[in-house]
Amino acid sequence: MDEAIGRRRFLGYVLAAPTLVAAAELGPAPAAGAGARLPSPDLTELLDLNDMMTAAALPTSGLISVEVNQDGTVSFALPRAEVGQGITTSTAMLIAEEMAVPLARVRVTLADARPELLFNQLTGASNTTIATYTPIRVAAAVARRRLLAAAAAELGSPVTDLTLKAGVITDRSGGSIDIGALAGKAASTRNQQVLVELTPRENFTVIGRPHNRIDALDTVTGRKKFAMDLDVADAKPTMVCRPPTINGRVGSVANLAEVRAMPGVTDVVVISTGVAVRAGTFGQCIDAVRALRVSWKPGTAEGRTDETVLQELKAAELPIGLRPPTPTVEGRFTFYFRSNSALEPNCAIADVRADRAEIWSALKSPIVAKQAIAAKLGLPLGRVTVHVTEGGGSFGRKLFFDAALEAAEVSQRIGKPVKLMWHRADDSRQGRTHPMATSRVRVSYVGDTVLGYEQRHTSVSTDLGHGLGEIITAMAARLPVGDIGFSQTFFHLSQAMPYRFGAGSRLLNETGKGFNTGSMRNVYSPDVTCARELIVDQLATRMGKDPYRFRHDFLRDARSRAVLEKVAEAGDWGRPMPAGTAQGIAFHSEYKAVSAALVEIDCRPGTVNRPIRDGVTGPRVTKAVFAVDVGLAVNPRGLQAQMMGCIMDGIALALTSSLHLRDGYFLEASWDNYFYTRQWNTPPELQIIVMPSTSEQPGGAGELGVAASMAAVACAYGRATGTMPTSFPINHGTLSFTPKPTVPPVPPSPTDGLDHAR
Repeated sequence: MDEAIGRRRFLGYVLAAPTLVAAAELGPAPAAGAGARLPSPDLTELLDLNDMMTAAALPTSGLISVEVNQDGTVSFALPRAEVGQGITTSTAMLIAEEMAVPLARVRVTLADARPELLFNQLTGASNTTIATYTPIRVAAAVARRRLLAAAAAELGSPVTDLTLKAGVITDRSGGSIDIGALAGKAASTRNQQVLVELTPRENFTVIGRPHNRIDALDTVTGRKKFAMDLDVADAKPTMVCRPPTINGRVGSVANLAEVRAMPGVTDVVVISTGVAVRAGTFGQCIDAVRALRVSWKPGTAEGRTDETVLQELKAAELPIGLRPPTPTVEGRFTFYFRSNSALEPNCAIADVRADRAEIWSALKSPIVAKQAIAAKLGLPLGRVTVHVTEGGGSFGRKLFFDAALEAAEVSQRIGKPVKLMWHRADDSRQGRTHPMATSRVRVSYVGDTVLGYEQRHTSVSTDLGHGLGEIITAMAARLPVGDIGFSQTFFHLSQAMPYRFGAGSRLLNETGKGFNTGSMRNVYSPDVTCARELIVDQLATRMGKDPYRFRHDFLRDARSRAVLEKVAEAGDWGRPMPAGTAQGIAFHSEYKAVSAALVEIDCRPGTVNRPIRDGVTGPRVTKAVFAVDVGLAVNPRGLQAQMMGCIMDGIALALTSSLHLRDGYFLEASWDNYFYTRQWNTPPELQIIVMPSTSEQPGGAGELGVAASMAAVACAYGRATGTMPTSFPINHGTLSFTPKPTVPPVPPSPTDGLDHAR
C-alpha cells in the first residue's frame, strides 16, 4: 500500500453507473490498534474468530457500494441480516457521518444472496460492525469527494471553498446545491480509483452519539415487513406434520385423501421432514396437520434422555491430567439443552418453477442457503434468487436455513408457491438447540499465586454446517472429521483467558450426534465462562480474598479492570444484605471487547416459592449492573439495548431456560412451558454503563453480555445459598408443566385465555 495511505487515508472506487456509486478499495484494512503489543499466552490476543472473519470478508469489500439517488437519498444494500440487533441503524450512521447527510436520508436495505461476496455475507460472531466499519465509511467518503467535485464545477467554486452539511453543498457566496441534483453529474462512465481521507474521530457528529433505531416507528406501528408479511402471488399458508421424536421419518400416511378433502386444503405431500399441508389459512393447516394419521420411522435420538446424554458426555471428557502436589480448586458443571427458537417462528416463502426458484426468508448465511437450495432443486445457481428479509430475532437460529430449504422442497413437489411457517411446538421439539455440555475445571495455586488453569469442555456436537457462509466451508464442516475441526477452531478463537493464571489449557471435545444443534447466542462462552467464574469465586474464598478484589488483582489489563471497577462502584459491591440474598460479580472478554456484570439475587423461601401460574418461580434477580467497553461504540443506545437482551439471556440460562429430553424428544412444546426470562424474573433495577471509547475501531457487541450475566447470576446464587451451583439452569430438575402429546405434533390451541386475563 502506498506510503501516503495512513490510518485515515484509503483507496476507493467510483463505479461506472448512471448515478453516483462508490465502493471501497480491495486491500488490507488498517490495524485495529496502534503500538506494539507484548507477547501473550492467550491465542485470542494474536488472532480471534472476529479477526479471521474480517480478513475473510476483506477481499470482496469493494463489491459493496453506496449509491446517491436523484431525490437526495443515499442507498446501501447491507450484506448482513437485520434480526433485531440494530445493524441497519448503525450502518446508516456510518454513511451519514462520512457523507454529512441526515440519518433520515439514508436507506439501508438487506442485500439478496450474492455468491460473489464469498465470506462477506455471513452474520454472526458479533462481526458485522467490525468487518463493515471501514469499507462502508470508505465507500461513503468516495461518494462525498465525488459530490464535492461535481458541486465545484456547478457552483464555479474551488472544492476548498465548499461545505457539505445536511445533504446540501454550499459555497462561500451562499450558493448551494442538494446532493440529489448532483447524483447524475457526479457519476462516472468508467471505474476510477480515488484516494480519500476518513472523518477524524474528533470531528464525529453521528458516530458515537446515541440514536434511536431507524425502523423503530415501523416496528411499533406494525408496518415493518417480515417474511410472513410479504404478499407473494398465490403463496398460501403451509405447515408440516412432524415426527414425534427428533428427526423421525415418514413411514406411511393412512388418510392422505381424507385430509386433502378438508376445508381450505389445496395440497398434502410427503417430504423429507414430514408431511406438508398447504391451505387457505394457517388455521386450516393446523387442522389438517392434527388430522393426519402418520406411521413414523425412528429418529436420530431414539430412546435418549437427559441422563443417557450426560453419561455419554462424561465418558467423552478429555483427561485433565494428574492432580498436582499443590492445592487445587476443582469443579464439574452440567449445562442442559436449551432452545434456540427466536420469537419469530421459523418461516420462509418459496416459489419454485421448472426453470427457476425464488425464496424469501430471514437468513444469516444466504449464500450457502442459495447454493444448497439450488443443489436440492437441481437448478443452476443463477436460476435461484434468495431474498433476505428482516427477522424477528435469531441469536444464531437463522444461521441455518431449514425453513427455506423445506419451503423450496414443498413448492417444487406441488408446483405452487408456499408460505411455510413452523409451529411453536416444531421450534421447541425439532428446531435448533444449544447443545448439552459439561465443563470440568481445575486451578492450582500456592499462597497468593495461581500456578495453572485447566478446563475440559465437552459438548454434544455443535452443528456448524453453515461454515463461513458459503458451500465449500459448509461441506467441510459436515465431513466426518470436519465438524470437530470447525468446532475446535471456533472454540479456541473465541475463548479468551482474561486472568493471569499461569500455564494451562482449555480443550474442547464433542460427541453425541443426532441432535439439531446450532450456534446459539455466544455459542460456547456462556457455559465456559460460567464454570470459570464460579471456580474463581471458590479460589478467592480459598485465598481469603474478596471475589471482586481477587478478579481485579488478576485481570491482565487496565481496560478490563476499569469495567470491573465500574460495576463494583455503581452496584455498591460489598454492601450488607439480608440472609438468603447476595451479590455476584463476573467478567468476560471477547472480540476486542470487555464486560463485567454485578447482580443481586433473592433466594429466600418467600421469593423462591412465590406462586406463578404454570411456572417454576425460583430465585429472583433483583438488580443488575452491567459495564461494557467495545472500543468505539457506533451507537451507544443500540449497544445498551443489546446488553439488555444479553442480561435477560444470562438470567434465563442460569435460572430457568432449558429443554427436557425424554425418549428421544423434548417435552417442551411452546413458549408457555419454555421458561425464558419472564417479567417476574426481570430485575426491577437495571443499569447498563457504556464506557468511554478506548479505540479507533469498534469491537464485538452482539453476544458480549450473555456470558458475564449468566456467570454473575450463578455466582450470586452460590453466595446466597452457600452452595456452588453445578447444574444449569438451576431449576432444570423441576418440571412444572404437563407435557403435551407428540401425536399429533401440534397441540390444540388454548381456549381459556380470558380465564387468565387480569
